[in-house]
Amino acid sequence: MRNLDITTLRSFLAVADSGGVTRAAGFLNLTQSAVSMQLKRLEEMLDLKLLERSGRGVTLTPAGVQLQTYAQKMIDLNDEIYSRLTDQSWEGELVLGVPHDIVYPVIPEVLRRMGRSHPRVKVRLVSSYTRDVKGLFSKGEADVILTTEDTVGEGGETLASVPLRWVGAPGGTACRARPLRLAYNQNCGFRPAALALLDKAGIDWEMAVTTDSDRTVEASVSADLAVTSHLEGHAPEFLEYIDPGILPDQGLQAINMYGTSTRRELVAVMQDYLRQGFAAVSTRPGSASTGFAA
Repeated sequence: MRNLDITTLRSFLAVADSGGVTRAAGFLNLTQSAVSMQLKRLEEMLDLKLLERSGRGVTLTPAGVQLQTYAQKMIDLNDEIYSRLTDQSWEGELVLGVPHDIVYPVIPEVLRRMGRSHPRVKVRLVSSYTRDVKGLFSKGEADVILTTEDTVGEGGETLASVPLRWVGAPGGTACRARPLRLAYNQNCGFRPAALALLDKAGIDWEMAVTTDSDRTVEASVSADLAVTSHLEGHAPEFLEYIDPGILPDQGLQAINMYGTSTRRELVAVMQDYLRQGFAAVSTRPGSASTGFAA
């Protein structure tokens, strides 16, 4: 009988998901040579080539694609057994607060990973605006929050700096109309700065849509009735980023993370998953893949 090693499978999945040995080694807290040796041992054991290596990174061979599915199942089962039998004290609820516009693509994978690694921990997602999630955190009603801000506050950690972009309908002309028609949720934190920026640039504008509904904003923009602001990489697929130069540059926004000092071990696990998710997205511009290590 020949037995596959879980640690080796973890390294294989980490490389497959992140697209490179160097990034996988960072996620796994191993050296690059250690990960390379594990991959070589796995290929020798199976007598199969699993990865195609090039200057741009690595891609899976057909055999590697097939192994990826089985490896994920084995690791999931291993982690479930370990968690259920040994982590019985890790129970309870964690509250994660996230602004609406950065829920995708990272947060669903973070929730999946928490559910898999800590099945006795209930994670409650609160999706609102930065102002609201910071209010929850200040009152002790959230364990971990993400925010979008110009700078990072005391005790916070910046996970990514993302361009704030104008968006409109695909192929639309609303961005060239004057006065410029705008659509914003009245609670949107990007709105005041955007209006000030247009005033400074001498661009006439009018508010075409003021609403409590993000869906109403998206519908108006997709119909080419107005433009709005979105973080790059987080706009709905049916909207289009407006080419630079047509409207004033809105600069960068920091995606920040804040965590409570209570229940430190569980909070640390969730924060690590969030770090990995945003790090992977930032290394793959334009990709919706989170690139998590297993």
